[in-house]
Amino acid sequence: MKVLKALAEHRDMSLGDLIEGIVLHAFEGQAPFSPATLETIDQLKRIYGLELRAADSHRLTEMMEKSGDEPS
Repeated sequence: MKVLKALAEHRDMSLGDLIEGIVLHAFEGQAPFSPATLETIDQLKRIYGLELRAADSHRLTEMMEKSGDEPS
């Protein structure tokens, strides 16, 4: 999320607008970013230490908070 937030800030747009654009491109099978924007993303990933790749998304799970927010 930090990289997405930073990219939205860099492009002077809201996070919601950025995500909407990414999804609309994905729905049409198009790449959402130009080569220049991909370079910016690579720089932001290095800054924030993001090492996850697309293949990792299938192995990610959300952690339940232990503050009583567990489903009953």
